[in-house]
Parts: sequence; structure tokens; C-alpha cells
Amino acid sequence: MREDTADTTVTTTGPGAPADVVRSIRRYVNRQGGSASAVLEPIGEAGVRITLVGGDGGILGDRVVPDESTAHAVVDAVDGLTVSGQWTRELVSVATVAPSHWRKMAGWVARQHRFPKARNNVELD
Repeated sequence: MREDTADTTVTTTGPGAPADVVRSIRRYVNRQGGSASAVLEPIGEAGVRITLVGGDGGILGDRVVPDESTAHAVVDAVDGLTVSGQWTRELVSVATVAPSHWRKMAGWVARQHRFPKARNNVELD
């Protein structure tokens, strides 16, 4: 058996660091002026949320990975990204939620123009 690897390019991002997550976080850090802080938050069976706070303007971003060791591998693979152990007063004060993020969190309600009348409307005398 012969393996032909001349046309194959393998990019390693470190042990256990998913390439797509590392690539998206690198793009995020570059858009934020080359620096960002990360808070690693366990979210149960879903894994660990890497919450990002940009250095230039503090725009929030996040990605979810399967476990904490993977989260640390991702942070180690991205230049300009530092881990903040917890949400501090300084970090919260610079965090900015973009309008598109508010709409995303609101879900279907953000796209509504008409709302039904309240059914619990009671006239009080």
C-alpha cells in the first residue's frame, strides 16, 4: 500500500483543539485588535463555553467545546487570547453586547411586528 500525501496539507492546532473553533476564534481576536479575554464556563453535558470579550470595544463572542481540556487547548492555540479565571468587575464593565447578538438571543420575538392581545387583561374598577 502506498500513501500519496503530496497534495495534502495538515494543520495542527495542538492536542485536542478543533481546527474550526481555533480558526473562528483567531478571526475574532484579529477583528478585536489582536487581543481578547476568555472565560471558560462549564455548561453541563453540553461541554464548556468559551466566552470571549474583545480587547477593542469588548464585543462578546462564544464557542462551545466538549470538555475543559479541549477549551484550554483552544486558548493555548490562539495568540492574543488570555484566560480570565472568572467574570471580574473590570471584564464585565468592558463587555459589549452587539445589537445582532440581542436579536439572536431574542429569537423569533425579534422578527415580530404584530403581537397578539394579552389574554390576561382585566379591568379593575
